[in-house]
Amino acid sequence: MKKEIYLFCSAGMSTSLLAKKMQGISNNYNLPIVVEAYSYSEIDKIIAQKSPDCILLGPQVKYMLEEVKEKYGKQVPVEVISTVDYGSMDGERVLKLGIKMIKEFIK
Repeated sequence: MKKEIYLFCSAGMSTSLLAKKMQGISNNYNLPIVVEAYSYSEIDKIIAQKSPDCILLGPQVKYMLEEVKEKYGKQVPVEVISTVDYGSMDGERVLKLGIKMIKEFIK
């Protein structure tokens, strides 16, 4: 069963680069994971339509963390991508973060 990790940032542009890197790594390892990026303005619509397994926020919208956790934290893990990993576009580290969040949330 595929797990879905969704990234949200202010416009969805820089996170889409990171999402592509994460998806490439996931594909290389044959992991059943789908990574997609969206603009934060679409978060309510996207979550209602697609119900992801993990929500990662770009550092630009980290001020929204508490609000997003309040809305969705009971159904899905929510976290902010570290500025270092985001700035270096470290797809592997961010992918590992998402996987770890999903595993810990299921427990």
